[in-house]
Amino acid sequence: MTLAEKIRYLREVEGSLRDLNRPLTQQELLKAIKAETGGSLSQSYLSQIEGGKRPHMTQSTRTLLAKFFKVHPGFLVDDPEGYHTELTSDLRTTEGQLDVWLLQGSERFAHDHDVSAVLIKLAREKNTRGCLLLVGEILNTPGLADRLFEALSPEATPAPRRTSRGRLALPGAEAKLRRRT
Repeated sequence: MTLAEKIRYLREVEGSLRDLNRPLTQQELLKAIKAETGGSLSQSYLSQIEGGKRPHMTQSTRTLLAKFFKVHPGFLVDDPEGYHTELTSDLRTTEGQLDVWLLQGSERFAHDHDVSAVLIKLAREKNTRGCLLLVGEILNTPGLADRLFEALSPEATPAPRRTSRGRLALPGAEAKLRRRT
């Protein structure tokens, strides 16, 4: 994949993240970079990079774009000749494949903002593989996923449960307070 293709791909993902259902335009990208990082870049320079007329960019531009897109600066170069993304012999390659797969999934589920956002967060995580394995372990423990979701999602209010005596079980601090009185 060339640098130009990567920049266009990142604009597409960023547009999806911002619920535009289309890639960010170059102008939108430049305004967002200025607003979110304080850095600046000219539209003609960006156009030359995306058009392949400028196969390399300055280190400061690479750092600025990497910071904005939250990717490693080393990602913003042409892939070496003969590079294949389907290589899986090395864990780092597996991490990269998972990240790309998750980003593609986030685009596919752009209509479901919550799922799309979680897939992007997961792809940006340093240890993507470990996070997925953790989710697997959580799902292997009966009821743990529901309990964690209740504990970590303040907006998700659990339905009231009945105790063995038929009384309503109050969640959290209210139940403790009631036991004392």
